[in-house]
Amino acid sequence: MKADDKLFGIMPVIGLGTWEMTGNICIGGVASALNLGYRHIDTAQIYGNEKEVGKGIRQSEVKREEIFLTTKVATFNLTPAGINRTVPESLERLATSYVDLLLIHWPTGSMVLEDCLETMFGLKEKGLVKHVGVSNFDPGLFTKAMSIGPVLTNQVKFTPWHKEFENLAVARAKDRIITAYSPLARGGIVNDKTLGKIGSKYGKSASQVTLRWLIQLGNVSVIPKASGKRHQEEDIDIFDFELTPEEMESIKKIRRLLH
Repeated sequence: MKADDKLFGIMPVIGLGTWEMTGNICIGGVASALNLGYRHIDTAQIYGNEKEVGKGIRQSEVKREEIFLTTKVATFNLTPAGINRTVPESLERLATSYVDLLLIHWPTGSMVLEDCLETMFGLKEKGLVKHVGVSNFDPGLFTKAMSIGPVLTNQVKFTPWHKEFENLAVARAKDRIITAYSPLARGGIVNDKTLGKIGSKYGKSASQVTLRWLIQLGNVSVIPKASGKRHQEEDIDIFDFELTPEEMESIKKIRRLLH
């Protein structure tokens, strides 16, 4: 696997998450990541940084057509009218004519899933969106979404401490993708002893072992957030080693109480 490898020829296996990245930090972080070799950038309407992400893309040395760009429809926009109104606004902020992936950010009790997805598929037919997906869906709702139409991915929190194997099984059964956000548990996994011990064997950090584990599971793309060049370089430097089946299993067995 290399940094530019794609799942099913569509989604790069590693990308940059931009949650909580704002202003010049966001602009510089996006440009830096792209120039380092990242080709997958993730944002959302609710992040309030689509404009900065667009500026970062333009400041980079990478052509737009080489980038897989994702944004997400906010929960308060999950109606056909809301989607049709706000997606063009997102495109304007991003300064692009299309996004590669449009997601429902979170499911809500008031949304009509079929109506929302059919509206998003309509935007795909118009060329404003290349792929449609969901985020934070449980396995049952993910399955329902895929029954409605071509849903590419379910973006969920997936770490060695917060596992999503049921959702992964659903994705594998349909040749779809799980996109792992906050894969490093907001930096919390850096002191995990199991990950650290495995990393010492390869000269890698606990973070690098975590990202390698996730993509090595198959059908998983990871989008760690890193605004600085040093962390971006570390996160993408995971393609020169391979975990053994025993190491994969030992990480799978990690347990931690979450609050």
